[in-house]
Amino acid sequence: MTEDRDEAAYPLVPGTTGNDATRDAYTDDGTAHPEPQEPTTGPGATGSSAAEPAATGSPAAGSEAKGAAGGRARRRRGPGPFTLIVLPSLVTLTGVFAFLSLTGGLDAASAPGPVPGQSAVSNVDGSYVPWLRRATADCTGVTPALLAAHIDQLSGWQDDTASLAEQGVARFTEAGWKTWGRDDDGNGTSSPRDVADAIMALGRQDCSLAEKMTALRTKGTVNGDVADLTLAAYVAGADQVKEAGKIPAPARAFVAGVRKRLPQYDALVRQNPEQDNGRAVGALLTPPVTALTVTSPFGSRAHPLTGVTKLHTGVDFGAPQGAPVSAAWEGRVAFAGLTPAYGYRVVIDHGTVDGKRLETTYSHLSALQVTTGQSVTTGRPVGFVGSTGLSTGPHLHFEVLLDGQYTDPTAWLTGGGQ
Repeated sequence: MTEDRDEAAYPLVPGTTGNDATRDAYTDDGTAHPEPQEPTTGPGATGSSAAEPAATGSPAAGSEAKGAAGGRARRRRGPGPFTLIVLPSLVTLTGVFAFLSLTGGLDAASAPGPVPGQSAVSNVDGSYVPWLRRATADCTGVTPALLAAHIDQLSGWQDDTASLAEQGVARFTEAGWKTWGRDDDGNGTSSPRDVADAIMALGRQDCSLAEKMTALRTKGTVNGDVADLTLAAYVAGADQVKEAGKIPAPARAFVAGVRKRLPQYDALVRQNPEQDNGRAVGALLTPPVTALTVTSPFGSRAHPLTGVTKLHTGVDFGAPQGAPVSAAWEGRVAFAGLTPAYGYRVVIDHGTVDGKRLETTYSHLSALQVTTGQSVTTGRPVGFVGSTGLSTGPHLHFEVLLDGQYTDPTAWLTGGGQ
């Protein structure tokens, strides 16, 4: 849980075995016969004494003895196929399962493996959708979902690769990053391992290729969907696409892989609407971050570091470093700067509501995108999520003040109002 360490530290700027029995019940030809029964002479006689020929002089007794001996002779033929084949296998399997159970290998062996072709859409935080939109805003033929599916095809949205030459989720080379990379999230570093920077850089590259493919298609030099041609140009190069006049063979598998992933990212983008369209019915304010994941609510609480119980003046929304923060409503920036407790902080004056002055604040930002005195519209970026000031991790501390009094921000975001 990411929380403010001390918001008040700075004034508001807002035995017989069954195996034996089974074996003896069969002859060599596999036909079942009753097992010979050994005679008994009394309740206390054992099987061996009853089989002695000297125990009686009657022919019947001798005959019985021979039958018993014959039965024993049959049993002395040696172990049958069950004992030689099946039983050792059962013992081995039992030992293997016991070993796996003790070592934990059984759980690993039974765990489901990765599904071939499965998309990594679950690895993508919804807060990246605004970056995908921003990266493709001025681009014809490349949509936010297509850009996301392109990254999925490249890396599965995983920033891990055995190659030292390709880095980040967009797998940029050093030369490629020099051409397309920038510090788009304003955190002071331009890096292919920064997801926001990587999204924007790949968007610039794809949009440049899309522009070239559109021009070639307009001239009739190439045929096909602009998005597919763009992906083909990414893989094989624009010149090879131009020469082929269509998607060249070496790029077809890559294009098909991106297309396969596209429906899932279309759904992801739809589930994360634009800020201006994301306001709840009856709510006055628009969410300042895409996903309203509350890590610390408004109200009295024991401070997680000092243990002092006091008012938590706003609500903390968990969000990844560099996620965009937008103005919850139109207004004028009353303050934008660095403070000891709140770090980079923005205070927006929204004018009066029912005769009372309404202000919102945005704290612990990694960078600012507005200046004091500037007018802003609803949804306009004012900064990026960070952990500046007295903060334990990346999050947005968001406050709503009505005539200088702290109120629960969630009410303004969900339709509760004042």
